[in-house]
Amino acid sequence: EQCLVYRAPEDYQQGLDQSYMRPITHGETLGANKMARQVWNAVDSGHCLQTYSVHSEAVRAARWSPCGRRILSGGFDFALHLTDLETGTQVFSGRSDFRVTTLKFHPKDHNVFLCGGFSSEIKAWDMRTGKVVKGYKATIQQTLDILFLQEGSSFLSSTDASTRDSADRTIIAWDFRTAAKISNQIYHERYTCPSLALHPREPVFLAQSNGNYLALFSSVWPYRMSRRRRYEGHKVGNAGVAPSPAGPESVVLLGTMGSGSSVCLHRAPPLTCALRDTKAPPCAS
Repeated sequence: EQCLVYRAPEDYQQGLDQSYMRPITHGETLGANKMARQVWNAVDSGHCLQTYSVHSEAVRAARWSPCGRRILSGGFDFALHLTDLETGTQVFSGRSDFRVTTLKFHPKDHNVFLCGGFSSEIKAWDMRTGKVVKGYKATIQQTLDILFLQEGSSFLSSTDASTRDSADRTIIAWDFRTAAKISNQIYHERYTCPSLALHPREPVFLAQSNGNYLALFSSVWPYRMSRRRRYEGHKVGNAGVAPSPAGPESVVLLGTMGSGSSVCLHRAPPLTCALRDTKAPPCAS
């Protein structure tokens, strides 16, 4: 088994927040940093193909549309943009009332997306009307990540709550249609979880904890955490390290925020191997 990591030029590395492989048409990677979104060739040259500068402040969230021909982005300028890759024009533009740090398309209705950030509320937008159609409010200050479950009927949100009395707010399960909380007693340890990832075949999801481990949960109510399977051997630091379930077997790829850059390969449950470059910056995705 092999893992290939493409590293951006030095001036781009320092601000890289997220990277995602393009759906449908493989071989292109989307990165979000500073005030721009960049599309990279992830197969042949590893070079930047196109830069889209539509934000006036830092871009903290960028997502390929499910069709792979558009990019949804949000940032610290409160702006939301859906950009067409071919023309560079904004197919949709909106303005959030908070700084945006995470975006997720609805898995069934691709005109709808969830938007979270420095706010106590997650908002669902409909790009056909350009308006917010639903709000999901909790006693928090920031939403760190969002993960859809069960074909979009429900979703999870991870938050910045990490005090002793905040176990009911660290990870919250929501009913997408009614905005009701399905469960708020999922993760009971005193760490935040900056990243969530759904397994492509098994009914489980991963939560990257700031306790420097990956926790495994059932993706079915009551979302119990596995006490036997925990993935350790990497560091999170001040940024979210996004886990990526991959391959035909139970393999997890993730970066680390320790000294240098590493990609850890886990086969449930132990660490199988670590690929390390001591001169590279931290790897967040």
